[in-house]
Amino acid sequence: MKTLTDLFKQKPYLAWYVGDKTKLSEKSMLEHILNYGTWEDYQTVESALGLKKLHALFNDLVRGKRINLSPQTKNYFSHYFRHYA
Repeated sequence: MKTLTDLFKQKPYLAWYVGDKTKLSEKSMLEHILNYGTWEDYQTVESALGLKKLHALFNDLVRGKRINLSPQTKNYFSHYFRHYA
């Protein structure tokens, strides 16, 4: 797996309601993975983009005006990045 776009091509259910998945931003793709993906999907993305970049994208997600992550997901990854990033 080389890019997030490759992951979304292989697993279209991650953004099942989006017509052209290639136009999603990295931040939006991460949001979809955290909401609909598996732990293996997350690990694939982490190995492709790196932990520091994912941490920055996650911080952008949770500091925005709208947060589409469940409180449990937000809490888990806040602790995860605090510990590992």
